[in-house]
Amino acid sequence: MAEALNDATVDARLAGALAAWSRDGDTIVRTYRTGGWKGSLMVAMAVGHLAEAAWHHPDLLVTYPGVEVRLTSHDAGGVTERDLAMAARIEGVVAWRPGAGDGPFTGTPDDPRFAYVLDDD
Repeated sequence: MAEALNDATVDARLAGALAAWSRDGDTIVRTYRTGGWKGSLMVAMAVGHLAEAAWHHPDLLVTYPGVEVRLTSHDAGGVTERDLAMAARIEGVVAWRPGAGDGPFTGTPDDPRFAYVLDDD
């Protein structure tokens, strides 16, 4: 069984590469804003695929304008390394955008009709 991390450790890890995530008691939380229902479903399905492959299942709240992802390890009674690793994997997939080194990938057009995951404000 994984061991729950103390609050200071979780907070320090969230302050780094997982800065878009926050702690809510014994859970870490991230809301992805989307461009609508289609975008919300795409995010939920991506998270679902990652969670199933890792056999670690978050709570999801899927709405028209976004998806809230909540991670905790119930068996450990709090946030574990497994939750932080899952958050990093989700972030790497859902928040990924093509860059200069991504070859033929140009990304979606700069047009609101094609936006599905919106930048954090």
